[in-house]
Amino acid sequence: MQENKYTTFSEQDIESFKPEMKIGLLATINGDGLPHLTLISTIQANSPTELFWGQFSEGFSKANVKKDPRAGFLIMTLDRNLWRGKAKFTRTAREGAEYDLLNNTPMFRYNAYFGIHTVYYMDLVGHLGKEPLPMGDIIQAAINTMVAKTLAGKGSGREVLNPFTHKLIDKIDNLKFLAYIDGDGYPFIIPVIQAQTAGTDRVIFASSVYRNDLKAIPKDAPCALFCMSFDMQTVLLRGKFQGIRSIGGIKCGEMEVNWVYNPMPPKMEQVYPAIKLEKVTSF
Repeated sequence: MQENKYTTFSEQDIESFKPEMKIGLLATINGDGLPHLTLISTIQANSPTELFWGQFSEGFSKANVKKDPRAGFLIMTLDRNLWRGKAKFTRTAREGAEYDLLNNTPMFRYNAYFGIHTVYYMDLVGHLGKEPLPMGDIIQAAINTMVAKTLAGKGSGREVLNPFTHKLIDKIDNLKFLAYIDGDGYPFIIPVIQAQTAGTDRVIFASSVYRNDLKAIPKDAPCALFCMSFDMQTVLLRGKFQGIRSIGGIKCGEMEVNWVYNPMPPKMEQVYPAIKLEKVTSF
C-alpha cells in the first residue's frame, strides 16, 4: 500500500495548483470495481485539506465518485513538478466562491458554448508531496522500453489496439499515466511516460523509473492507462497488470489490454470491444 507522507497541502502547494495551464488527472473506481482515469485540468485546492474541480461535460468520472467516493489524483505543473495523492469525494455545488472562480477563468468566461455547471469537492486523504519529474531517468527508461519492444513478441494476436492508438502511445514525448486500486481501496496514479505498445494487445514500460511504485502493483491487478498528446489527443486503456519481467535483460512492467475508450469530445465512445451497431427502427 502506498504510504502518504502528508495529510495537508502547504500554502505553496495551493498556489502551485492555481494556474489553468497544468495537467490534472483524477482516478476513480467504476461500478465494476475497475480503475478509470480522466483529465481534469481544473483540479486545485481551496484549503490545506480540500480539493475541488469543475464539470462542464458528462463523463464516467463524475458518476463514479458519486457511487464510490474514493479517488486518486495527480497534478503536474508546467515546471515539471507533480503531486500525487488520494482524496474522498464529499459534495457538489452549483454556486459559491469556487463556482464563480472557475467560471471567471479565461477558458470558461469567454467560451460561448459551455461553462462549469457543477463543482465537485474532495477531502484530502494524503499525498506524497512535491516531486520533480525525473526526466533523465524517464528518457533512459524510454530508450530501454523501445529496445525491449523489439524483443517482446506480438502478443495474442487480438486486434485490440488500432493504428491511431499505437501511434499515440508510441510517440515518445506523449504523456502516459497508469492507475490501479491500492491495498487501501483508493486508486493510485503512476507516471509511465516511457510506455510503448508491444504487439496488438499489450503495453510495456521499463520499470527503472518509479520502480517501487510499479513493484507494488499486484500481478493481475486491473489497471488503466491514460495517454495524451500536447495537442490534446487522448486515449484510455484498461486491462490487467502482468507483473514485471525481463525482456532482453531489461526489466519491464507489462499491461495486457482488454478495453479501449476514446475520451475526446465531441464523440466519446468505447473503441474495443467494438459496440454492435443497432438498426434504427423508429424516428
